[in-house]
Amino acid sequence: MNDNRSYYAASANPSPQRETLRDEITVDVCVVGGGIAGCSTALHLAERGFRVALVEAQQVAWGASGRSGGQALFGFASGQDVLVSQLGRDTARQMFDVSVAALDLLKDRVQRHAIDCDLHWGQMHAAIKQRQIVELQSWQSELERDYGYQSLSWLDEQATQKLVGSQRYIGGLYDSRSGHLHPLNYTLGLAAAAESAGARIFENSPVVRLEKGDTATVVTAQGRVRAAHVALCCNAYIGDLAPELRARIMPVGTYIVATEPLGAARAATLLSENVAVTDINFVLDYFRLSADHRLLFGGRVSYSGLDARNTLKATRARMLKVFPQLADTRIDYAWGGFVDITMNRAPDFGRLTPNVYYLQGFSGHGIALTGMAGQLVAEAIQGQAERFDMFGKIEHRRFPGGPALRTPLLVLAMTWFRMRDFI
Repeated sequence: MNDNRSYYAASANPSPQRETLRDEITVDVCVVGGGIAGCSTALHLAERGFRVALVEAQQVAWGASGRSGGQALFGFASGQDVLVSQLGRDTARQMFDVSVAALDLLKDRVQRHAIDCDLHWGQMHAAIKQRQIVELQSWQSELERDYGYQSLSWLDEQATQKLVGSQRYIGGLYDSRSGHLHPLNYTLGLAAAAESAGARIFENSPVVRLEKGDTATVVTAQGRVRAAHVALCCNAYIGDLAPELRARIMPVGTYIVATEPLGAARAATLLSENVAVTDINFVLDYFRLSADHRLLFGGRVSYSGLDARNTLKATRARMLKVFPQLADTRIDYAWGGFVDITMNRAPDFGRLTPNVYYLQGFSGHGIALTGMAGQLVAEAIQGQAERFDMFGKIEHRRFPGGPALRTPLLVLAMTWFRMRDFI
């Protein structure tokens, strides 16, 4: 798998070694990218009777889909205000409903295909400061009033600290409908389901060129795929394949550690229920328990795209601010990876040409939404493009500065937001 320091790789379900594309094939749809978005796209299309080939530069789930925090959430990283301001309240409500349906789709896929991925329901956004309590309670009111989202419960300080064994949090917004899972095993399960439905998946087959046309050609290092339609599901790893898309996303590094197994009793003193938690700082912390009772703790971001040498030490230090009682525990795994963000943190779906589709910009909300995005692409290719085109109306800007300067400029801009965490 992608990273032998990853707990997910160490606990991955068996997966076949898939062939490399070494000749020319013709299909109805070529999907580029073997993460959740790509595997979901391939699955939905194959179930509809399309001939599908998926090409992946590394292995299935090599990127964020196999390394992430694993929290399946409703909504979008942008919040609803961005969507309302651009598209109006009615369309923003329709988009929100799609994000909620993504959770139902995830549940259905896991059940229907018997995907063993440690799926559990329950997630909480936690407040550290009084102003964050105000923010979360206002958000709850907005979601219930304007979007009919009724699965939220407010937890006061006592209830929050009963759920999370930490003095750091003074309130929390609990959602019974969101949840968490083993992202690598979930993605591997989607890939297996897609293959069972008839899709062909090729690994170690990096795409070097896309030749557009009525019949597009996806050129890999050793082969070619001719297809009536192409779906680009590369996200942070789009590279030079589509420079116009790369300019609208920024790869952001995030890091996770996994403790040694704590045992069921000690793990329950950290989280009395098997839920996922994230705070709402700009540079946030997120954590949950694994199936074998480890604490999986993520945090820190790197807008420079560099994985610092002290990843384990720095992330462990953040963990101990939340759970100082873990000072005596060993860290067994530490790893990182990239997620792709957009300027406004809203998802970026659309077409480069009438038959070349793309999905990107999930901005940290990808576990559920990527699966739904695959369904939207399949609908569009089949001729029912209303939901896909709705997302295509979101306006996206390029990151300023061009390839050489956009990262330094973003780092400077984000310094201000980081400072807000201390207010």
